[in-house]
Formats: sequence, structure tokens, C-alpha cells
Amino acid sequence: MSKHLFFLPITVIFLFLNFQLAFAQKSGIETAGDIGLIAVPAAALTVTLINGDRQGTWQFTKGFLLNQGVTYGLKVALNKPRPFGNGDNAFPSGHTSTTFQGASFIHKRYGFKYSIPAYAVAGFTAFSRIDAQKHDGWDILAGAVVGIGSTLLFTTEYQQEHMELTFNNSEGDYLLGFKYKF
Repeated sequence: MSKHLFFLPITVIFLFLNFQLAFAQKSGIETAGDIGLIAVPAAALTVTLINGDRQGTWQFTKGFLLNQGVTYGLKVALNKPRPFGNGDNAFPSGHTSTTFQGASFIHKRYGFKYSIPAYAVAGFTAFSRIDAQKHDGWDILAGAVVGIGSTLLFTTEYQQEHMELTFNNSEGDYLLGFKYKF
């Protein structure tokens, strides 16, 4: 257990560094996308901590670190110029890979219905990168693939033994229920 908690501060440091770099930009849409960059992975990590899901925390951390390593490794290795001469290291989009990794983690671990808001924020963050002329569609697509792929390698479904959704029907009557075992 203690070896898993060692990586938690590293994940938090990555989030903090991304937060610091993100707010050096100007546009309102771009700033909102930068907030999404922090909000989605922070929400995914927070959900694991609130649920006391140590295995989920460890799975998120492994996926997050792999995502960051692959994203920044590709950026440096390929050194693709950004659209409109706005710098280098455009491929893949780091904002997109980070937000889609967080959203897909929530999806895979806790279910699709819980991930819908996270996917909406991730999609908006991807749009904000195109709007800011920092990336093109290929950069965004590659970021989403890297982010989702890093989740698929490490994340398993959360086993909720204490919660159960029930459905019964008899003679035209239907009953939908929810059980919580303490």
C-alpha cells in the first residue's frame, strides 16, 4: 500500500505544474480549456479518494504517468510545429490527452453515466486548443487516443459489493430498486 501512495504526490505535482503553465494564456475559451485540464483529472482522482478506492487511485496514477510520458515523449521526438507558427511540440495535444485520460478513467472504473460530464469537459478542452490555434485536428485526435489508451491498459471496473440495482416484475407490475449494504 505504501508503494502506491508514493506515486500520489508525483501525480499531484504533475497536475500543479500543468496548472501553473496553463494560466499563462489569454483567451476566455482557452482559459476555460485550461481549467478543464486541471478539473477532469482532479475530479477522477478525487472520486477514488472519496470512495476509499485505493486500487482505483493506483490505477489512475499509473495511467496518468503513462499518459504524460507518452504524450511528452511524442512531443519531443516528433517536434511538430504548431499551427500559425505558435511554437513547436504540437503532436499530440497534452491538454486533450490529459482530460481524455481522466474522463475515460471515470468511464471504465465507475461507468459511462458518471463520465458524461467529464467527456463534455474533455471535448470542450480539445475544442479550446483548436480555437487557440495551438493544435490541429490530428493533434487533438492523437491526444484523445493516447489518453484513452493509457486508461485501457491499467483500469478495471470498480466492484461495488455494497451497492446493487434491482428490478422485479410480476403480473404487469414493475419495481425498480436500489440496495445499499452497510
